[in-house]
Amino acid sequence: MLRLAASWVWDFWIADDGERYHLFFLKASRALLDPDRRHWRATVGHATSTDLVSWTEHADAVLPDDSPAFDDLATWTGSVVRDESGLWRMFYTAVSRAEGGIVQRISSVVSDDLFTWRREPGRQVLEPDARWYETAETRQWPDQAWRDPWVFRDGGLWHMLVTARANHGDPDDRGVIGHATSPDLVGWTVQPPVSEPGAGFGHVEVVQLAVVDGRPVGLFSCLGSELARSRRAEDPVGGVWAFPVEALSGPFRLEDAYRLTDERLYVGRLVQDRSGGWQLLAFRNDGDDGGWVGEITDPHPVRWVDGRLEVELPSPSLASSDGANR
Repeated sequence: MLRLAASWVWDFWIADDGERYHLFFLKASRALLDPDRRHWRATVGHATSTDLVSWTEHADAVLPDDSPAFDDLATWTGSVVRDESGLWRMFYTAVSRAEGGIVQRISSVVSDDLFTWRREPGRQVLEPDARWYETAETRQWPDQAWRDPWVFRDGGLWHMLVTARANHGDPDDRGVIGHATSPDLVGWTVQPPVSEPGAGFGHVEVVQLAVVDGRPVGLFSCLGSELARSRRAEDPVGGVWAFPVEALSGPFRLEDAYRLTDERLYVGRLVQDRSGGWQLLAFRNDGDDGGWVGEITDPHPVRWVDGRLEVELPSPSLASSDGANR
């Protein structure tokens, strides 16, 4: 697991260079005392492992830029891919001081080795298209949802899936998966969402697609407090959700999503270990005492049962918090 003495850690994403797993994660100082203050102090940390269990922390990967800039307040969740030339590109969420963190944008940094990242002159800053999505001006939600880019290649194009909200429907039920495409990872075109509002979610956070044992599946996270009223009336508990996938580029039926874990875990990520098995990592959200935890679990095996993905979790406690980065 990854537990840092000086920092809370939460949302994360993983890159595999073939020898080591590179864990990138949001972090903020425990000196803030109140974990609710962490979002506006977030930087992107970095750790590596050969087994997904024991982690070695390295220098932070991405920090907020110098002001004034679109990413001078905090840098949030993203994903990492490698282009045909071998260059690594990290897409991340950015918020600025000038706008009080309300406006969310997506951009990228590049690296030759996954350790040192640099901003490129003239890089694109991706924003929602008001034809399909809520914007900061039209939002019916506490903040604008345009974050958590998940980038992958399919059908000769690069695709980006984004936490977004449609510009129509019940205000508490507008969560959709936003979409953008690119031929080269540099120039992106925002597309209509690949899911429909009305699926029961106020927002659909940290989407990931994976092909587990030959079967595609999607993951996202949503807390019970952010479910639509209709879904919350049936079951008020949130957590990590899975949804069936027919084609990697969508469309997706989020109304068929089912809960994979409860709110003790959040931001589930599927990763293939060196033996070829699939594991779920997540960050510990609600502790046994009801408090917020802020550490990343050991890997937990997943399997298919009657057409649904299931995760094998220990009981009664999800993970021990009595050690450091073991």
